[in-house]
Amino acid sequence: MINQVVLIGRLVRDVELRKTTSGKSTVTFSLAVNRMKAGESGQDVDFITCVAWNKTAENMAQYLHKGSLIGVEGRIQSRTYKNKQGSTVSVNEVLVNQIHFLETKRGQQNTQSQGQQADSQEYSQSDNGYYDPNQYDNYNYPF
Repeated sequence: MINQVVLIGRLVRDVELRKTTSGKSTVTFSLAVNRMKAGESGQDVDFITCVAWNKTAENMAQYLHKGSLIGVEGRIQSRTYKNKQGSTVSVNEVLVNQIHFLETKRGQQNTQSQGQQADSQEYSQSDNGYYDPNQYDNYNYPF
């Protein structure tokens, strides 16, 4: 059986490092990944939930921010938990094995300093269909 995921996308929000009770570092983040629309020109955006642990999580929290372009290698993991209302919730997420930083530090600084302005087509949200990290600030995420 094969369970391998490779994604390239942009972080939807800043990474927040958390520690487990046993002291392990972890981050849960959402990755915006462009997807071609079936039978149409243009693209849609999928929001993929990912989880990273230990040194990978610490490096992400230290060096990445909202809008950073990254590559993710990992596997799909399914789990269930009980929410506060007592209902069972099923979750599918990518358990990260490896992160690839796909922008130079200068490129990341440009993303941060320009905010909603874009100096390249890759950051513009309009007709070219690329994900703009500021476009979804008010989006009601399911997580």
